[in-house]
Amino acid sequence: MKTKSKFISVGIFTLFFFIGWKIGDSPLNYSLKTVKEQANIVKHRLFQIPYINIAANYISETQYKIDVIHYNLNFNLFPKEKLLIGDVTVTGILKDKNVAELHLNLYDNMKVENLTLNGKENTFLQNDTRLSIPLSETRPDTFIIEITYSGKPKKIGLSSFVFGELNGKSVIYNLSEPTFASTWFPCNDIPSDKALMDISITNDSIYTSASNGILVSEATEGGRKTYHWKTDYPISTYLISVYSSIYTKFTDEYVSPLSKDSMTLEYYVFPEHLDNAKIDFADHPKMLSFFAETFGEYPFIKEKYGVAEFLWQLGAMEHQTLTGIGSNFVGGKKFFNDIFVHELSHQWWGNAVGLKSWKDIWLNEGFATYSEALYAEHRAGAEALQSSMLSKRSDNFIGKLYDPGADMFSSTVYDKGAWVLHMLRWEVGDSSFFKILREYFEKYKYSSASTSDFQHVCESISGKDLRHFFTQWVFEGDDQIKMNVKWKIESSTNEKTIIKMELNQIQDRYKVFDFPVEFQFLDKKGNYENAIFRVDSRSKTIQHELKLEPVIIIADPSDWLLADINVIHK
Repeated sequence: MKTKSKFISVGIFTLFFFIGWKIGDSPLNYSLKTVKEQANIVKHRLFQIPYINIAANYISETQYKIDVIHYNLNFNLFPKEKLLIGDVTVTGILKDKNVAELHLNLYDNMKVENLTLNGKENTFLQNDTRLSIPLSETRPDTFIIEITYSGKPKKIGLSSFVFGELNGKSVIYNLSEPTFASTWFPCNDIPSDKALMDISITNDSIYTSASNGILVSEATEGGRKTYHWKTDYPISTYLISVYSSIYTKFTDEYVSPLSKDSMTLEYYVFPEHLDNAKIDFADHPKMLSFFAETFGEYPFIKEKYGVAEFLWQLGAMEHQTLTGIGSNFVGGKKFFNDIFVHELSHQWWGNAVGLKSWKDIWLNEGFATYSEALYAEHRAGAEALQSSMLSKRSDNFIGKLYDPGADMFSSTVYDKGAWVLHMLRWEVGDSSFFKILREYFEKYKYSSASTSDFQHVCESISGKDLRHFFTQWVFEGDDQIKMNVKWKIESSTNEKTIIKMELNQIQDRYKVFDFPVEFQFLDKKGNYENAIFRVDSRSKTIQHELKLEPVIIIADPSDWLLADINVIHK
């Protein structure tokens, strides 16, 4: 997920946003044009979206003892009534024969009318967000639960499921992340319990309905039209999508630089945005090629990649194979390419390589945010990488990266997450870093990974013990480096200069960071030498021999560290 930038003042931004939303133009067009040179800074500052609390009892222990292998989802949508009628079949495996009842998630405003278990009617209890299904004494190895239900889905979280409207037109869509898929269909709403899926969406025949995977069939009957979509790649419940509106569809093609296989790119846009969308979406084949060469082949190449407009105006959502983009970001100026880069990269980081738990959310958002910087580097070189990372800089990221709780969509998760990957690259070197990404993707593709899993891949590929790195930046540390450096010349001749540097870490919350830091030594003629030192204590004294006599010392000249280093000549 990519959230919108926060820039200028909140009051001015709100005014522009309101005007832009009402007249159907990008609200940022009014001011962003004048600060285009600062686009990296503008676009990466996260607009703070609501805290998301996952209820402690939302997932029961029993739910970890089942493995859903397939969802068959059938939805009848009635926009005027804001009504969803569902017929859902959940097929799974019981991993523990001692389980006395099955648990699924389903909000109780969606009223279950009938439920069968393995073809026979079964009792059930629906309470709050849980659907409990008692089992007989004979426990089945495989269960098939069919549930018919109906209701008006709750709009909670970031949107969950929305019967919306734009210029008098119905726009139906969902944004289920993290735990709101059960506001509209019964499921085992654990991100690591991936399953295959068929989804059929029926709406009035004037509407186009799009979803994950490939389109199997379209059928019209009595003024109603059904679209049947199917994915043969495992998918997490929060990534299952519905987009149903009056869309204009256009396509493009991606040809893999690795296999030379081709894949259709499908775009669903509001008719009045068609020309703008053709401009804004045009770089997707280039983006796909870069990520395929950098991370590994696009993971859903046998199906598609696409983008659909929706009405969530805070950014975009990386539904598997079909990203949702806020309609105010389709302006025909390519101002928001970073959003498209971010969401596309999620197809690798978050969709193919999923999360073992929401505690690991930085593996999604930090990776996608750093992918923006990698693409900038690919397009424009090292200075663009630097600029992109500086735009994600903060003097004080709040909270831990791992297990951020209700702050899972904060700038800490997105931007500090990107900085941790940037510093990891500096720690292990470019060759090992990109091998790490490819190995991590290949090892956990179509399954789920934890932060510890990622750490193990890093250590295996780099051959380094990275416990300090992950402890201070991911698991425990909620601080960043602040260091004073005082230096003086100890001795100087025509052949060499000896300098002495006193390094003192002064940050409050995490007392001792362990890190490599580069210094650049410049003389009065502009000549320079660089050297890298390991800092592994609160205070450290370094003596170093140079071939020149420095007048200026620059710490971390290439901006590899999340650090504020003040250098003083004594």
